[in-house]
Amino acid sequence: MRNRLISVLSCLAACAAGQTFQRLGGCPDLGCVFPPDQVDFLAGQYFDIRLEVHSPVNGSEARVGEPDPNFTFTITKKGGSPIAAADFFQVDEPKLERWNFTWYEDLFAKDLEKPSLVNVTAKAYRRVALYEPGEYEATLTYYGSQKTVANWLVRDLPTKRRAKNVLLFIGDGMTTNMITAARLMAHRSINGKYMTKMALDKFPVLGHQMTHSMDSFITDSANSATALYTGHKTTVNALNVYVDSSKDPFDDPKFEIITEIFRRRFPLSGVGIVTTAFLADATPAGLTAHTSKRSKFDHVIDAFYEGGVSTHNWTGWDGPDVVLGTGAENFLKTKDAPHDYYPLFTEKGYSLAWNNTAMQNAPTDEKLLGVFQTDNLAVWLDRNVYKDNLLNQSNYPDGSARDAVDLPGLKEMTLKAIDVLQERHDDEGWFLMSEAASIDKQMHSLDYDRALGELLELDDTVRATIEKLESLGQLEDTLILVTADHGHGFDVTGSVDTKYLNAQHDDREKRRAVGYYRESGLSQYTVGGPNSLQYSDGVHFPARWDPRYALHSGVGAFPDHRENYQVHSDGPRSPAAGINGQKNDYYANYKDAVTGFLVNGTLPVDASQGVHSLTDVPVFAQGPCQELFGGVYNSIDIFFGMAECLGLSETKAPSGASGSSGACAAGQVKDKDGQ
Repeated sequence: MRNRLISVLSCLAACAAGQTFQRLGGCPDLGCVFPPDQVDFLAGQYFDIRLEVHSPVNGSEARVGEPDPNFTFTITKKGGSPIAAADFFQVDEPKLERWNFTWYEDLFAKDLEKPSLVNVTAKAYRRVALYEPGEYEATLTYYGSQKTVANWLVRDLPTKRRAKNVLLFIGDGMTTNMITAARLMAHRSINGKYMTKMALDKFPVLGHQMTHSMDSFITDSANSATALYTGHKTTVNALNVYVDSSKDPFDDPKFEIITEIFRRRFPLSGVGIVTTAFLADATPAGLTAHTSKRSKFDHVIDAFYEGGVSTHNWTGWDGPDVVLGTGAENFLKTKDAPHDYYPLFTEKGYSLAWNNTAMQNAPTDEKLLGVFQTDNLAVWLDRNVYKDNLLNQSNYPDGSARDAVDLPGLKEMTLKAIDVLQERHDDEGWFLMSEAASIDKQMHSLDYDRALGELLELDDTVRATIEKLESLGQLEDTLILVTADHGHGFDVTGSVDTKYLNAQHDDREKRRAVGYYRESGLSQYTVGGPNSLQYSDGVHFPARWDPRYALHSGVGAFPDHRENYQVHSDGPRSPAAGINGQKNDYYANYKDAVTGFLVNGTLPVDASQGVHSLTDVPVFAQGPCQELFGGVYNSIDIFFGMAECLGLSETKAPSGASGSSGACAAGQVKDKDGQ
């Protein structure tokens, strides 16, 4: 009993040491295999393999000696005999690499600035593939008899293509609770019954996907985009690679993105990327870039331009047809960016648009690059209601320091992208991703009005897109998905009498303005007011954004801030700030909500914004293969569902495929008797 207790305590100690800080995510022992255990593949999907053997010099895992340079690696299909990986894939044995890295085992080590040093030997097998569906066992043997085993599954999917087009809408950070709140603000109800529905409410299939990371249960947009686009979960901040321990952010083991597979399998197909974020941001970047650091913005723009040929020597596709968003600072030549990308794109045949008028007038038979301002796109609320907030921004995308005021929204960009893709790729179809990015960005800054306005813009875009596809005769041939990459812990728990709150002088008295249960009353956002706007039939936004009785809403994790529950009509929120510009030590920003009361934060004091949450996020599906997206499943299943619908599974190696065309690579592994 005593030995068992010691064993349990040792396990708990080890788990605790690897919780906040990890030697290398996805690597349970001193031998690391990437792709790691329990990874799924699409048949024929290219990927890299990275092997590492670690020798910690100090810390709790310290061992005597250098890391093993003679480790071996074998692969077998379940039921077969292990085969050396080079023979299995019919490639040359890769050269041995050496490096070292440091890491902190826990917060105590970090406080004392005592990192652990780890020496490494490593190898990488590049651009291989598995073609035969089934289970595989990859085994790294090191230090004589120690083993790390990775169990891989090549999914057995139908190869028949069922959809001509796929349109993936991503409401970044969007949750079911946010949709519920947006519906309350924009759709009138009588005695508890809504008179109208959101476009999302009308989808025939609803599912929910789990968003957690490979090595943490809270994800970011890079890792979650990777899961949606590739079927592989990775590490926070990584785009389409498994993060190894090397210092190079571009040599990590890669895996093929749905855009790369689609264009490789159907060379005449089209790809479009639309976002309300800066174009080098994680969600758009995830469709082209391969790097362990999402902050490598120049690499991302280069991947759009090169199509991956020079940036990561991958599949060599020639990039997307349509790229629409913002972030001009990453396209202009500056001290931090080595290229002026605008002339490079135009020389490659892209039309260039810097405003909505130019975008609308751009030809549909040419590729299109639209960059409409610096930073992220001004949100719907400022573009349509509080328009003065567009002035004095010096954010015109040509670098001239003018104001960008002729701005498209998500709807205008999405409909234009469809026009271009349909004109250029009507025969072989297209893939389009359209992201409502600032649902997430405004939730981070606790600006719930702007976040929900972005969600309503997404819903309006979905409605208009369905009408567009129907008019083009493409609706029945297009799989439409609307989902999120992750969520925030947002909810609504009542209403707030803002007039009463503003009249009080004590924080505790101000809290009496919150009405819950019966006192929550009904939504006043659908009642006309001084900021009301007239919209055409079927388009739903609040009639007023500043009702006396506003939503009592919030998130589960936040910094110190002041709250008055009123729309910030003078621009987006900045809930916390450092004193005298100091970073990593944030306090409530008094100017953000002068009439409000102090809300003590739940996050460490180095956080100035809210953070993502664990919540499952909804998946709405309509069109061919819609039945694949009902129920509750992993985020990687979005990729596999889209890949199945597009017929991307490749169960036979193409002739002449370098490094992946042999019998073993195709999964045709002999058994012990050579049969």
